[in-house]
Amino acid sequence: MSDIPTATPSEGFELLLAGNQRFVTNAPEHPNQDATRRAEIAPGQQPFAVLFGCSDSRLAAEIIFDRGLGDLFVVRTAGHVVGAEVLGSIEYGVDVLDCPLVVVLGHDSCGAVGAACAALEDGMAPAGYIRDVVERVTPSVLAARAAGRVEPQEVLAEHVRHTVDLLLDRSRVLAEKVAAGQAAVVGLCYRLADGSAQLVAARGLDTHVATAS
Repeated sequence: MSDIPTATPSEGFELLLAGNQRFVTNAPEHPNQDATRRAEIAPGQQPFAVLFGCSDSRLAAEIIFDRGLGDLFVVRTAGHVVGAEVLGSIEYGVDVLDCPLVVVLGHDSCGAVGAACAALEDGMAPAGYIRDVVERVTPSVLAARAAGRVEPQEVLAEHVRHTVDLLLDRSRVLAEKVAAGQAAVVGLCYRLADGSAQLVAARGLDTHVATAS
């Protein structure tokens, strides 16, 4: 059976942190991944979080947070860049499915961030629609440099924070949910080598939860 209560933003965040810790320590429980769970959620879904992350193959949400079927409403794009389809998907998760938590998940060695940095250095933009991805990441890189943050991890954190703020700026639905205390948006940076997810931004999350993280 499901181990998920009717989650508040902080409860949902704590569930994710606990799952990530199990993944890091190689002690996964693989919750909600059996036939019973499959049958339980067949009539409808009630995920406790929207996970908006990079499309990188090393960033499989249900694995790194040790969750299962029906737990996460996952939206992924290269470099977690935001477009109309992304905003609509996130709003669906929050407004229709009543997810109380939205997580922006970035990671180190991100190809999109690296490509944006390279394009600024040599002035050469990629071809095709990859160029659109790079152009959407570039403002984050410029903001990081303007603030004196030039290390790769600092640039990544800036991009995650920028994405969190962009979601709230662009989505009135999400901003109103956060303002009413019905939802929170957090930004996490994932480390590929050790599997840990570190908090870098929190909007609408209880202060003690964010601090403890």
